[in-house]
Amino acid sequence: MTTGKHSLSQYNIYIFAILSMLFWGMSFVWTTIVLKYYQPITTIFLRLLLSSLIMYILLKALGKLERIRKEDWGMLLLMSIFNPFLYFLGENFGLKLTSPTIGAVIIGLIPVFTPIFAYIFLREKLTMFNYLGIAVSFSGILIMLVTSNFTLTTSVNGVLLLFFAVFSAIFYSIVLLKMASKYSPLTLITWQNIIGLVLFLPVFLIFEADGFLEVKINAELIWSLLSLAIFASSLAFILFAIVIKRLGVSRTNVYSNMIPVFTAVFAFFIIGEQFTTRKIIGMLIVICGVFLAQVRFNKKLKSSDET
Repeated sequence: MTTGKHSLSQYNIYIFAILSMLFWGMSFVWTTIVLKYYQPITTIFLRLLLSSLIMYILLKALGKLERIRKEDWGMLLLMSIFNPFLYFLGENFGLKLTSPTIGAVIIGLIPVFTPIFAYIFLREKLTMFNYLGIAVSFSGILIMLVTSNFTLTTSVNGVLLLFFAVFSAIFYSIVLLKMASKYSPLTLITWQNIIGLVLFLPVFLIFEADGFLEVKINAELIWSLLSLAIFASSLAFILFAIVIKRLGVSRTNVYSNMIPVFTAVFAFFIIGEQFTTRKIIGMLIVICGVFLAQVRFNKKLKSSDET
């Protein structure tokens, strides 16, 4: 028999997934704004610094920061190397060479490649219906990325850097799933950001510390940095960790296809990026693909709740 509690829990998972993608979609716009003032590594370093301080102080005050067991520090370090360290290097330097929407479109390819790695490392299986949804959403992404003459509208180096971020995110998801069964998302994301901050510190000091002091602070810069720290580097990762524990790597990453949709909308309203008919068609196809990939799984969850 279905209970309100089960139903609420089920729909909360989907809401959490969509919210995490919304925050990450907006992060491409916020990052583009910050990159007008700071270099990529400085942007990452400040984002992680603010997020780490907020998360650590909050969890310590609430007594929610769990102690990491000695045998798990290696996995936590590996998780942090993939994301935020490698992922943000690829994303921020890629965004320096492309637009927010193009960056988000390529990051939206994460669910296309995830099932392959999830099968190899986790033996996760998807139905043909799931693969059909992924294929449909991928076609929507291609419509947004490629012109009518079948040429890319952006830097090849920027695309390669963003693909580097894609694969970093996939390996991060796999390690995160293993750690999520042992610790709360709040604890994992706090330590992940702190370790990432330590990894970026020497890179920041060597390459970009001098330029950091020359920037004039203003409201636009402060708001964008705080938004990145609170929503993109903290809340989005917490929600993502909750969802991945429930849905698994492949099904959770299908939602990544919604990132370019959110990015295109906010890039249009906030920084005036062009919003073409091709982008609108592509976004609609992406949304259809996401729902298509989830339909059969939704039915399965409903059946299990009723037994």
